[in-house]
Amino acid sequence: MAKVAKWDGIIDERAQHFLKTLVERYIRDGQPVGSRVLARDSGLDLSPATVRNVLADLEDLGLIASPHTSAGRIPTVRGYRLFIDSLLTVKPLDDQQVGQFRVKLSLPGDTSSVLAFASRWLSEMSRMAGVVTMPKPEQVVFRQIEFVRLSAARILAILVTVDGEVINRVIQARRDYSPSELEQTARLLNETFSGISLAKVRERLLSDMQQARDDMNRIMRRALEMAEQVLGESKEGDCLISGQTNLMGFDELAEMERLRRLFDAFTEKHEILHLLDDCMSAEGIRIFIGRESGYKSFDGCSLVTAPYKVDDQVMGILGVIGPTRMAYDRVIPLVDVTARLVGAALRKDA
Repeated sequence: MAKVAKWDGIIDERAQHFLKTLVERYIRDGQPVGSRVLARDSGLDLSPATVRNVLADLEDLGLIASPHTSAGRIPTVRGYRLFIDSLLTVKPLDDQQVGQFRVKLSLPGDTSSVLAFASRWLSEMSRMAGVVTMPKPEQVVFRQIEFVRLSAARILAILVTVDGEVINRVIQARRDYSPSELEQTARLLNETFSGISLAKVRERLLSDMQQARDDMNRIMRRALEMAEQVLGESKEGDCLISGQTNLMGFDELAEMERLRRLFDAFTEKHEILHLLDDCMSAEGIRIFIGRESGYKSFDGCSLVTAPYKVDDQVMGILGVIGPTRMAYDRVIPLVDVTARLVGAALRKDA
């Protein structure tokens, strides 16, 4: 997360204290915070006039706003951002709960079951929605491939990953291949690339093509053509979402049109996948607050995300989706610890 220096000079220490108190109170109660409540909660011996002046300054800076239905104030997206970047103190997770999660992740199961459990854990612990992206097919580790001739121009590719998952693809061949040619191509790929991620397979194929002897080029070109068609059709990702209905319990998300947009986004998944894909190159926790996501469906929501890795390679993203009024001090360490434990569980199964 950003350092305090990012906001240095925008507001003084007293104003920061009031903003922190206001955000924490609003997160806890969900009601606009008035000057009297703020003065009492802040623990500072200041006159009501002084408190109102500080609030007016914070409002002028766009850090808080006053809803038309109340004299109290609520944080804006900009106010939440300053709070998270500079004023937030996270709380450690309960060791016993973390231990139970670690034990359950260690039980026998493939990648899908590990990630499905992680999604449910995030939802149950946050009481919001948990989301986990599945590794894209080119990120999973290749074990073997077989080719079955369906017709003169159609071939069924059966790709098996190291954790036993099977990916079937029907590809259009550029010419008619005999069964012996398909068997030879599969044998070459299996002997050369077993145990390597599909992305690395593609890189190695291109590299080996340039270095192969003349008498091998024909076989390698055939393997490259077949493998590229299989991998080229395997780029679409997916994500697992748990606890969507938890969000209906938050008043700020309960308006029917907003809920419809949000649940449409959960059903279609395109916007979520695009948003989470943007996090693949980020290190550590990344947080989108309200309109920062760039998608209208997530206005009024925050997403706290982190990548999960196997051997320093980012395999996917997991996180929590909830209202902007979420308990960031609990959600951030929850997402961080979950990402680390999921990576460790997948590394053990690899």
